[in-house]
Amino acid sequence: MKKFLTLLAGVLCFAAVASAQPRAFGLRIGYGAEVSYQHDLGDAFAEMDLGLVGKDGFYVSGIYDFVIGTSGIFNFYAGPGVIVGAHNYEDADGYVLKFNAGIVGQLGAEVQIESAPVSISLDWRPAYYFNYGDFGWTSLALGIRYRF
Repeated sequence: MKKFLTLLAGVLCFAAVASAQPRAFGLRIGYGAEVSYQHDLGDAFAEMDLGLVGKDGFYVSGIYDFVIGTSGIFNFYAGPGVIVGAHNYEDADGYVLKFNAGIVGQLGAEVQIESAPVSISLDWRPAYYFNYGDFGWTSLALGIRYRF
């Protein structure tokens, strides 16, 4: 767990410190809604998301995506990341706040609109959650971000 938290802190710090590159800020909508920040690193980019799951939970994810192909205004990307979060869980004693952590992968495509500083993406983010020993496949999302 200590290594996991160190990795998460490193991903978060790396995304925050590398401020000399272009950035994008917007929404990622799929299973829940996420506020999304991307930081361009040349042939890769770091992505940080703060997501809400209904009214009962939240999570933070950090992903390091590699640009695996480009075709005109399209970029195709994939990469690994981490996720941590919490949600209310109802058991026999009532509601309990449960924390969760996991690893994620991301595979997607993004189009950058040339006439406006906007990018639109569609990606898939499977995750393995340590606390549940569960693999989640259902996180297909549409992202809309303002590039600056």
